Amino acid sequence: MRTMQPLVLILIAQTCCAALIEAQSPNMIGRWNVEIAFADGTKRSLRFDAQNAGKGSFLLVDPRSKVWGPAKPSEAKWTQGDGNSVTFSGAVEFPIGNVGRDAGTLVCKGKFETDGSITGEVEFSPLVGDGPSKSGTFKAIRAAGG
Repeated sequence: MRTMQPLVLILIAQTCCAALIEAQSPNMIGRWNVEIAFADGTKRSLRFDAQNAGKGSFLLVDPRSKVWGPAKPSEAKWTQGDGNSVTFSGAVEFPIGNVGRDAGTLVCKGKFETDGSITGEVEFSPLVGDGPSKSGTFKAIRAAGG
């Protein structure tokens, strides 16, 4: 009976540790390549760098933005919710042809499919004018080394 007691304790400890590992949320911190498809057929690409404490930045990687010079990162933020849900948002400026920019706020709400991919819904709200918000879907893939 005395030899069974340590064995039972070891099995209980292993079970508790395994449950803790499974309960941990995927890690958001790192660099993400985000592909956006709006309902109107417009596609956009950007990079999201998620840092500690819910901070981050967006960087447009759209080739059309080179008309305006090199893209500059803009401030963004992120939060991780229950389960595998995550939201990241911030200011962006999408190019409009080669004559203008569509500035607004981008909000991505999704769920981790794996530790290295997130899919979900996106909404872009323009800052100026009476233009309607645009919605669509996004897929974010963790960048190599990110």
